[in-house]
Amino acid sequence: MRHGKYPFIIGFLVVPLALYLTFVVGAYLQMFQLSFTDWSGFGGFKYIGFDNFVKLWDDPVFWIALRHNVFLLIFLPIVTIAIALFFAFLLNVGGRSKGGVTRGIWGSKVYRIIFFFPQLLALAIVAVIFGRVFGSDHGGMLNGLFPSSWSPWLFLADERFALTCILAVLVWQAVGFYVVLFSAGMGNIPQEIYEAAALDGATKITLFFRITLPLLWGTLQVAWVYLGIAAFDAFALVNIMSVNKGGPNNATQVLSYQIFLNAFQNSQAGYASAIGVVLFFLTLTFAALTLRVTRRDAANA
Repeated sequence: MRHGKYPFIIGFLVVPLALYLTFVVGAYLQMFQLSFTDWSGFGGFKYIGFDNFVKLWDDPVFWIALRHNVFLLIFLPIVTIAIALFFAFLLNVGGRSKGGVTRGIWGSKVYRIIFFFPQLLALAIVAVIFGRVFGSDHGGMLNGLFPSSWSPWLFLADERFALTCILAVLVWQAVGFYVVLFSAGMGNIPQEIYEAAALDGATKITLFFRITLPLLWGTLQVAWVYLGIAAFDAFALVNIMSVNKGGPNNATQVLSYQIFLNAFQNSQAGYASAIGVVLFFLTLTFAALTLRVTRRDAANA
């Protein structure tokens, strides 16, 4: 049995490993190759060295898109984790103590299902729904709440609010998953710790900051990584919800949408690949920094 163990394991790994090397590693290598060419997406190409990266450095739209991704990278994890932690704490520890046992609020199991519901919807469907929620006429849900004599708010058609609307939808779509994730993490915290703290007169706020948050730190780090990766995307929402392809006036432009526009709209696949290379290294840098901080925190613990 021991003699045939390794061929058996290798037999199961060959197909998925071959698929991964072909469609993931191979695609990345091809992207790196194409970033040094003038390929339009059709026909042949010639190598042009670092010309695409020089063009990218001088492209103001690229820097606008990068700034928007940084904005999402900062606020998407912070807002989503804060809201998810609040609701998860209510669902697990926010209720009254009964028999010395700390409980969540009444109906917490039903609320978990309700919070998780947005995860069942495809992101494209969410984008279509919120496209009407933020509609810039009186037919939009939010504008429909105002008196008809008022001028409608433009929301997605206003440079000041467009990216914030995209952020709000990203938070709405993601927060339910992290409520469930944090609830599962809080469920693994021994009840004896909460009971001992309650006997010492600890308030709910003290329980949250002195017990729940430190013991949930590992789960928070995982959530930060996932949300950071999501912040580098946002393609589906921008593609469906934005005005004038990342507008108005590039107010919702992000790097992933820049790749799409240059590859399929402007027939500049080589330049789009160069943006993809930059996005690859940004994501890799973010992941490496996060893992470094995580390892340091684990060592301190």
